[in-house]
This record gives sequence, structure tokens and C-alpha cells, in this order.
Amino acid sequence: MKHSISAKHVMMGTAGLAVLSALSGCQSSQEENQNAEAPNKFLVVEQQPNGKYVVIEEMPTTGPSRAIIHETDENGTVHERVMSEAELKAMADQEYKKMQEGKSELNSEPKSEGMGLGGTILAAAGGALLGNMIGNALMNNSNFRKNQDASNRSAYHRSANQSGSKASSASSKKSFFGSSGSRSSGSSSSFGG
Repeated sequence: MKHSISAKHVMMGTAGLAVLSALSGCQSSQEENQNAEAPNKFLVVEQQPNGKYVVIEEMPTTGPSRAIIHETDENGTVHERVMSEAELKAMADQEYKKMQEGKSELNSEPKSEGMGLGGTILAAAGGALLGNMIGNALMNNSNFRKNQDASNRSAYHRSANQSGSKASSASSKKSFFGSSGSRSSGSSSSFGG
């Protein structure tokens, strides 16, 4: 049996690969744009004995942002309430306005662990609730970042903050023989002429 491949078949195959490549490129760029947006958050916030609030659990969610608030009354009984995305947005917006006026705990250095409920919500989910532009503006404020760290105990927050430090430590790895990445002086050879 004799197989023949014509230029027409090669062109069709090449064109098909180009179309598939372009389509997969479009799909991945759409996925990147969706991932670039701040994901909605599911938070569990706990009131501390000093009356301040800290985030004890934080997870990205595909559904609407929401939070479970654990508060302790004067008898020591813990009450749970759920805050909807609309309630969280209203609280974050109110705290952001206070911050712009210089009246928020987020404007100053943290004095202790935790903050008021509005500050804690804004620190944990500001970008998801109010949009990326506001989230980016908040992250440029060093006091905001310090307060964010002081009010967020969740493993998700810690791992997200440590991902940047891992990249810088990767460049200082040692080779198998114990030396750093620099080459020793000596002759080098190349193969293949």
C-alpha cells in the first residue's frame, strides 16, 4: 500500500494546528482575566475577648462573598450570624469612606491583634467587595497591610503572603556540590563544533 502526502494535506494540517493554537490562546487569556479579578471570599470572623475581630478562615469562592461572624455576649455565649454579600459591601464601603477621611483604624499602625468588624471585613475582602482598583489602592498603604496582617489568622492569607518570599529564596539555592549558582573558573567545552 502506497501513502502519498500532498502539499495540500500539509497545509490543511498546519492551518488546523494554527486555529487550535489560537483558540486555546484565547481561552487561556480569558481564564487569566477572570483569575486577575479579585475572587469572591468566604470568611469566618471571630470576636476576641478585647472586642476586636480577626479572620480565622478565608477561602475564595465561586458564589457570592459572605461571612460567618462569631460573637460572644456578656454571658460568654457564642452567637453565629451570617452576613450576605450586600451587607459586607455596605460595611466595607462605609469603612473605606472612614479611611479616606482618616477616621479608620486602618489609617494607623496596629495597636493590638484585630480591629473593628468593618476594618476587618475591608482588610480581608476589600478587592472582592469594592473592586480591584480600590483593592490595589488599599494595598499601596503600608498601615493597611500591617492591619490586614494583624487581623487575619487564616492559613489562606498566610500562604498568599508567603508566595512572594518563596520566589526570592529560590534564586539562592545551592548546587549538588554545595556551591552557589556561580560557575567556577576553568575550561569549558562545547559539543557539536
